[in-house]
Amino acid sequence: MDFALPPELDAIRRRVRDFVQDRLIPLEAERASYDEHENISPALLKTLRAEVKSAGLWAMQSKKYRGGAELPFIGMAACYEEMNRSIFGPVTFNSAAPDDGNMMVMERVATDAQKAWWLQPVIDGAVQSSFAMTEPGGAGSDPTLTYTRAERVGDRWRVTGRKWFITGAGEAAHFILLARTSDDDRRGISAFLFHKDQPGWRIVRRIPIMGPEEHGGHCELEFDGLEIPDENVLMKPGDGLKMAQIRLGPARLTHCMRWTGMGRRALEIAQAHIETRKSFGITLAARESVQTLMGEAALQLDISRLLTMRAAWTLDQGGRAKREVSMAKIVAADALHKAADTALQLLGAKGYSKDTPIEWMYRYARQARLVDGASEVHRMVLAQELRARGRDFFTWGADA
Repeated sequence: MDFALPPELDAIRRRVRDFVQDRLIPLEAERASYDEHENISPALLKTLRAEVKSAGLWAMQSKKYRGGAELPFIGMAACYEEMNRSIFGPVTFNSAAPDDGNMMVMERVATDAQKAWWLQPVIDGAVQSSFAMTEPGGAGSDPTLTYTRAERVGDRWRVTGRKWFITGAGEAAHFILLARTSDDDRRGISAFLFHKDQPGWRIVRRIPIMGPEEHGGHCELEFDGLEIPDENVLMKPGDGLKMAQIRLGPARLTHCMRWTGMGRRALEIAQAHIETRKSFGITLAARESVQTLMGEAALQLDISRLLTMRAAWTLDQGGRAKREVSMAKIVAADALHKAADTALQLLGAKGYSKDTPIEWMYRYARQARLVDGASEVHRMVLAQELRARGRDFFTWGADA
């Protein structure tokens, strides 16, 4: 059982690591690097993205013939982790949510015409995309609770309803939308593609949140007669839940990949601080209580890395990785929060200030136990899998 990366993937990981360390991390200390929503400024992002493209590190999740790096999931796991040692990392490499999840699912299920019109501009970084699933009082962890409706009118579908907490919608041009097309329990939801300039919908508000925002924020949308032609149905009518499940598993795992990198960075900042900060005659690093905090945070973070890599390997073997992704999602979310909280505690007032990115990470980390399925839902998934599989739940190989 070999835990080492193949040399060709490790070489790419090292190049990502060096770019993050040399180009991105120094920019975090400059106020001019940020926009009003606590993310990298558009002008700076444009410059850095050009450098990433020139370095051949662009869009790790996308096909080479489309301009991406086309890494397997294990390579993505290692490189995404390195990217998110900087809070500017994922978007700079065009490997941030929700774009990366949308790119992966469209590559798998879209028609050639849809890929040319809807997918390629996202890979190129010409436009952003969004995934409109979650609803007030409805679809979130359970996409079957979709109340937004799409009714057939001639050769078009007319959409009415409401979505909220739609990540990136404020700046997205291309959208994937889930809407109910019949009352069938499993085949009653369909997936559609639409462009921001189409009439019949609007952004009601950019929802204020506790943490720093992704580019485009988290928005509430209203649909009041948006018309979508048949050629912009993704897969077939009634395949919306199938499409969502194809998208959500890998997309959830990419969160875990990124969170391990952010957690690592938090501990790096804490380690540098405790090595030099003295209290009552000795450094914090020499105190057993501090060592216990750091050791526990490092332990949980490495467990999350191993679970994330196992899920990535399972996907590469052709498995569904349902239980593996749920395990990684639960543990990685907790490990990120543990790392950020430990770092903030050990830095004290400095950690609570904006002099370091720790407070940014701390506020960001709390969402991890909610997004792409609350931790309680993933624990329920594991319990159901255990009940269904029995002893076979604890397999060593990829699931069927």
